[in-house]
Amino acid sequence: MRAITYSRFGGPDVLELSELPTPKVGPDSVLVRVRAASVNPVDWKVRQGYLDAVTDSVFPVIPGWDVAGVVEQVGLDTPELEVGDEVFGYVRKDVIGGAVSGGTFAELVAAPVRTLAKKPASWSFEEAAAAPLTALTAYQSIRRAGVRSGDTVLVHAAAGGVGSFAVQIARTLGAHVIGTASEPNHEYLRSLGAQPVTYGDGLAGRVRALAPDGVDVVLDYVGGDALAITGEVLRDGGTVASIADPAARDELGGHYVWVRPDTADLTEIARLADAGVLRSEVAEVLDLADAARAHELSQSGHVRGKIVVRV
Repeated sequence: MRAITYSRFGGPDVLELSELPTPKVGPDSVLVRVRAASVNPVDWKVRQGYLDAVTDSVFPVIPGWDVAGVVEQVGLDTPELEVGDEVFGYVRKDVIGGAVSGGTFAELVAAPVRTLAKKPASWSFEEAAAAPLTALTAYQSIRRAGVRSGDTVLVHAAAGGVGSFAVQIARTLGAHVIGTASEPNHEYLRSLGAQPVTYGDGLAGRVRALAPDGVDVVLDYVGGDALAITGEVLRDGGTVASIADPAARDELGGHYVWVRPDTADLTEIARLADAGVLRSEVAEVLDLADAARAHELSQSGHVRGKIVVRV
């Protein structure tokens, strides 16, 4: 099969198109014919070696954790799925790379069934591939924070991949959402149902102008200065959840969230998509051979939505 690989940590130039054997399918896994995959910031951070302290990497590595495709072969005990099922998923494994832990930037990937769900019928393969990690992160952080109907929720980096899903999911729960973003993204946030506020000096005052009594929940997807103002905007008894800074848990008494593959959560995301209340933003679609360019675009930070690779 064709796959993108790298054999050392480094920049986008370490990515190359390779020929590899078809992955073996374990008893609780299925073989997915990849139709599309997408780039997340964690992909190029792994490629640069930033996660080497917490995750083992075995070269060569096939990058990518997000996938959408069609089940081509089932394992010995996978009653959840059948050959021909259209699926999407967050195929993160315990080891990065090596013979048994291939990523999704390939024609085929062996995926544990716990990492997959049926693809939303209303989404294209490209839209589905753009969603799993970011939508799961948003969904799981919202659930951890206990967002309820009537809550006022502040979403930091609301126009980003995770933030845009968080705005939409919180809205489906009946929350009022305030989202931080740069001025050019304000109209986009309004289209998702959020009240936009601009980053920078005076942010706490701008949030307080929209929520004089404070917000019930802060969802932090950027860290740094954004998280630092939490004490100024969170009402007494409110909750903060962050994917960017453990201080949300250790200093503010909230939650630090590291996204996990979860079939039930993916299934709920698919339900929301097919109900017409959740949309997936695709910035650009490239071919598999252009994986280095896909990583460069994602790493630039100047795109709204996901960079998708069509296989």
